[in-house]
Amino acid sequence: MTSIDLNADLGEGFGRWRLTDDEGLLSVVTSANVACGFHAGDPATMRRVCALAAERGVRIGAQVSYRDLAGFGRRAMDVPSAELTAEIAYQIGALEVFARAAGTRVSYVKPHGALYNRAVDDEEQAAAVVAGVRLADASLPVLGLPGSRLLDLAAAAGLPAVPEAFADRAYTGRGTLVPRDREGAVVTDPETVVARSVGLARDGEVTARSGERVAVRARSLCLHGDTPGAVELARRVRDRLRDADVRVEPFA
Repeated sequence: MTSIDLNADLGEGFGRWRLTDDEGLLSVVTSANVACGFHAGDPATMRRVCALAAERGVRIGAQVSYRDLAGFGRRAMDVPSAELTAEIAYQIGALEVFARAAGTRVSYVKPHGALYNRAVDDEEQAAAVVAGVRLADASLPVLGLPGSRLLDLAAAAGLPAVPEAFADRAYTGRGTLVPRDREGAVVTDPETVVARSVGLARDGEVTARSGERVAVRARSLCLHGDTPGAVELARRVRDRLRDADVRVEPFA
């Protein structure tokens, strides 16, 4: 039977402000990308989400980012390699404290937003991310876009490289994500997202904005937690995957 992991971005709040329905999503997903305080999240939020994830047996991933609370980590930034490496390790270490307090551990690392997209082609920034992961824990898997420099360098450094697909994001013909500032970058129709999820999991393909079929072979499928109706959409995706004989299980 085909299997795939289902992940979502969680803990994307700050203080009294909450963006994601963490408890609802943790009843559906198998892996949680927890914001580590640089694009969203704070110590209390990180601790709460780790405790909830541990209770439900959901794997905890460190969602590392550029230091950009005001821009939600989605603004392009130029960070020196040594600084970025240290900041990646710092974020992982902070989340690890709360994961261990909840009786579990950080199981993988996933860059967020602008850093995720930059590491697709930027050798220097991708190498800095990999160096930061190795500094924190040289056994941690790295989640990223198939064919990215990030995954290539992670594999070369001995880290498990885990390819990821997005059911609710538009793709270019070369298999990269359409930038968020372009019209149609986010797929909002629920039935389309559900159908794309099954196609990605079973066939390893998705239709690009140009209309061509693009190969996207992934071990994990992401649904964004800040999408309106994210919990109900995640349930529909999981139910449809089950109906299509796709087993949903964590990769880590």
